[in-house]
This record gives sequence, C-alpha cells and structure tokens, in this order.
Amino acid sequence: MEIYMDNAATTRVYPEVVQLMNKIMEEDYGNPSSLHMKGVEAERYIRHAREILAGILKVEEKELIFTSGGTESNNLAIIGGALANQRAGRHLITTRVEHASVYQPMMFLEQMGFEVTWLPVNAYGLADLQALRDAIRPDTILVSMMCVNNEIGTIEPIADAAAIIKECNPSTLFHVDAIQGFGKVVLHPKRIGIDMLSVSGHKIHGPKGTGFLWVRDKVKLQPLILGGGHQKGMRSGTENVPGVAGMAKAAEIEYTDFENKLTYLYGIRSYFIEEIEKLEGTVVNGGRSRGTLNQPAAEHPEDCAAPHVVSVSFQDIRAEVLLHALEEAKIYVSSGSACSSNHPAISGTLKAIGVEKRYLDATVRFSFSFDTTKEEIDECMAQLSRLLPMLRRYTPGGRKRGGKRV
Repeated sequence: MEIYMDNAATTRVYPEVVQLMNKIMEEDYGNPSSLHMKGVEAERYIRHAREILAGILKVEEKELIFTSGGTESNNLAIIGGALANQRAGRHLITTRVEHASVYQPMMFLEQMGFEVTWLPVNAYGLADLQALRDAIRPDTILVSMMCVNNEIGTIEPIADAAAIIKECNPSTLFHVDAIQGFGKVVLHPKRIGIDMLSVSGHKIHGPKGTGFLWVRDKVKLQPLILGGGHQKGMRSGTENVPGVAGMAKAAEIEYTDFENKLTYLYGIRSYFIEEIEKLEGTVVNGGRSRGTLNQPAAEHPEDCAAPHVVSVSFQDIRAEVLLHALEEAKIYVSSGSACSSNHPAISGTLKAIGVEKRYLDATVRFSFSFDTTKEEIDECMAQLSRLLPMLRRYTPGGRKRGGKRV
C-alpha cells in the first residue's frame, strides 16, 4: 500500500483535470491572443476559468490575474503593491510564520529601503492582533498575512485582522496568502475586507505551475513581468490555457459538496491525532480543533486548526531519518515546507511558536486530502509503532538496546 500524506506539498491531479488538459493540449491548442478560431476557442477556456474562480470567491472576473503559481502571486502582491504605493509610505507589516515567498520579498523590500514590522505569534501560531493594531501607522501601505500556515496548519484570524487594518488605516492594503487555505476554508475576500489574495493550483489537485492573484478593483499594483501586455498589462506572457482551465476545474471539484468534505477531513485529522498521541514521545504542534477566520475565544485558543495539516514532534528522532524510514514503508510525509527547498533547515515557524530546541530538528508534517482514509492512518500508525523504538536505539540522545541514554 502506498500512502501519500504530503498533500500540503502538492496533490495528485484529479482525473477530470487531466482529461480536460489533454483535450486542450491535443485539440484546442490555440494561442488565446490569436484572432482566428483556434485563438477564440482557447480564449473561451480562459473566460470559463474566470467565471468558475470568481464565482467561488464571490468577486469580479476582471479582478483575477493568472500566474505561474503561489510564489509569483505573492511576489506580485507584495513587491508590486509596495512599489505602486510607495508615495503613500514605505512601511510594511507581516508575521514571523510566513512562507518564504512572503518573507523573502519582504526582506528584499527592506534592502530597498522599506521598513518591515514582523508580528509575533502565540504558541498555536496565531498572529498577535494587538501587536498588529499597535504597528499600523499613517505610512503603512501593506499588510501580508497567510490564511493557513503551511507547516503547522493554523488558520490565521484574517477576518479580524482585516477589520483592524481598515479601522486603523483604511488606505492600507491587506494581502492574504491563501495558498494552503483555498480549497480548505470558505473564502469571500471582498466581504472580509481583503485587497489581494494568492492561490496555487497544485495544492487543490490542479496542475503545477498554475495560480492566480485576486486584486480588488482600483488597487494599484506594479507589474513585475513586462512584454506583450497580456491580462491588461498586469502579467505579460501567453496564458497557460490548459493549466488555467485545469486549475479552475480542480477548484470547482474541490468546492463541490464542500461542507461534507470538510466534516470528513476534520474527522480524519482528529482520528490521526488521537492515534498518534498513543505513541510514546510525540507532541502535536499548533491548533487542535476546527478553526475559523476569526480569533478563537480566549478560553479555547486551540480552536484554530485547518483540516489537512498535523505537525508532530518526535522525541529523540531526527525528522529526516524518520521521513526516509517511512518512505521505505511507502509512506510519504514532509519534514517542513517542501516548497522552499529540498535541503532541510530549521523551521522559523517552529521557533516562532516556541517549540523546544530538541524538537526543532525532530518535527514531521503529515498532511491529508479528501481521499485520505482511516485505513491509511492505521497503517501509518502501525509503521510508526514499529519504527520509533528501533530508530531511537541509534539516535544520539535516544536509547540503546539496554534502555540507557547515549
């Protein structure tokens, strides 16, 4: 049995998406900018994709910019937003648990003379909203915050953050990285008060190399890719017709019967946590229960979890060693953000939430899809039960056969 539990890294493409993309590549392969019928046919797929995605988000079709993925969308929103609005100020705000495609553009802008405030988070990974309120100034032009954390699965209180931002400075733009959130939470950015929203296709069973940035009408944005004037000059380059159509088809499937799917996936997550905590020397990081886009009640700070990600720290076992041991059993997981690099590094997110130093290099991410089954979880637990005692015998700081620590 092959068990894939790395769905936060990427997902298996839906068969319906593959079928649609093959048809476009083999039959309707025209350039959507061409004036002849082949071009018109291709343009229809782009228009239909806009209809689907705008309908899911409850936004206008003209507000969507198709990109090569989440990283490009985040860069366009942050760098493009900062450059286009710098006359109003040069102060930016983000959190300490963002994906590299957010924090690296922020660091790039710092080098260009912008000032960035980095918000702290609590032990569950939730951004400090009082710190956000205190940080907003008249010259704050952009706040960027993720919807769902890619490493620990925390749903950030973006609805409350939007309200604070618009109360303190209505001119401040609010960008949300929804790359892990789209397809796992209901998102209506206009109603929330968001100005820009990034999405990636391959996180929702669509093709890699696809994504989009939603930009509220009238928001000023400096394009980063020039030449050709495609998409009203905001993102030049011939549109990836099969990719765009496939991404929209995947989104349509993902949001069909959505509430029932979410209920099922939260059940899978709860079952996984219940079973893994039966194993000796395990610690679950992040939220415990179903979260919303608002700050959880003070008496239940653990109610902030997305349905598909569980971060687990293992005592006396290096994450990379466990990852490859599970791989030998055909169980595929991640030791961190697979989008950043295939070279493991200590997680800034784990540091930010206060994970003990001994666990920083001992944490594995398990991430599920709507197709994950209890049988797969049972098999995963059986393999962990077999592997953990064995690996601890040979890990520095672990146990020898006699039970004494090395």
